[in-house]
Amino acid sequence: MTAAAPAARPGRRRIRAGVLPFVAIFLAFVVVAIFAPYLAPYDPNAQNLLGRLKPPGTEARRFYYLLGSDELGRDLLSRIIYGARISLSVALLSVALSSVVGTVLGMAAGYYRGWIETIIMRIVDIFLSVPAILLAIITVAVLGPGFVNVVLVLALTRWPRYARVAYGQTLSVAGQPYVRIARFMGAGPVRVLFLHILPNIIGPLVVVATLEFGLMVLFEAGLSFLGLGVQPPTASWGAMLSVGRNYVGSAFWIATFPGLCLFLLILSVNLIGDALRDRFDPKSR
Repeated sequence: MTAAAPAARPGRRRIRAGVLPFVAIFLAFVVVAIFAPYLAPYDPNAQNLLGRLKPPGTEARRFYYLLGSDELGRDLLSRIIYGARISLSVALLSVALSSVVGTVLGMAAGYYRGWIETIIMRIVDIFLSVPAILLAIITVAVLGPGFVNVVLVLALTRWPRYARVAYGQTLSVAGQPYVRIARFMGAGPVRVLFLHILPNIIGPLVVVATLEFGLMVLFEAGLSFLGLGVQPPTASWGAMLSVGRNYVGSAFWIATFPGLCLFLLILSVNLIGDALRDRFDPKSR
C-alpha cells in the first residue's frame, strides 16, 4: 500500500509535464491575438495586386511575404495573426455566454425539481437531439452572418452541454448535509445555489468549458469556411481555408499555414482539457 503511492505521483507529474508544451502553444496564440496590431508586419487587408500568390520568403513592392501572399496580394502572416484574434474572441465569448446560461438553468433544474426540471431538461433533450453544427448553420442562415451573430448562435447551440453537467452535479450535491443545514438556517435558493452548490460543481464545468473552447474554434472556422461566419475582408482562418482550397496546386501555403494554426490551437486546448479532466477526476487520484 505504501509503495504504490510514490509510484503514482511521478506518473501524474509526467502527465502534467507532457501537457506543458501545449499550454505554451495556447498561451502563444493568446499573446498573438491580444497584441495582433503590434505583431502583424502589415495591415491584414492591404492589397498588393503585383504580389499575388507569392510563395513564402519573397518580396514584391516593399512587401516581404514571410509566409507568402494570397490571391489579392495580402500578407498571409498578418492575416493569420489577426485570424487568431477572431477565432479566440468568438470561442471565448461563446463559451462564456453558453456556460453561464447552461449552468444557471442546469442548477435550477437540479435544485427545484418538479415542473421546472421537466421543462428545462426536455428543452435540453430537444437541442441535443439535433447535430450542433447543423443547428448552427440553420440559425446563422436565418439571422445572417457576422461576428455577433456567430457568437450568439454558438452559445445557443452549446448551452445544453453545460446544463446537463450542472444538472447532474447539482442533484448529487443538493442532498449533502451542508446544503440542508444552509437551508435550515434560512439561506435562500440563490444563496444556496451560488455559495454552496456552485463552488462544489465548478470543477467538471471548467473541464467542459475547456473542451468546448476547442470545439467553438472549430465551429467558427467551419462557419467561416462556408461563408456563414465572419465576413470578408475580416481575416478568419476558416475563410482563408475556403480560399486556399482553390489554389492547393499553385499556392498551397494559403490553406496550409492557417490549417496548421487551427490544428495546433485545437490540439492544445483539447489536451489541456484532458489534463484538467484527469486532475478533477477522483478516480485518477
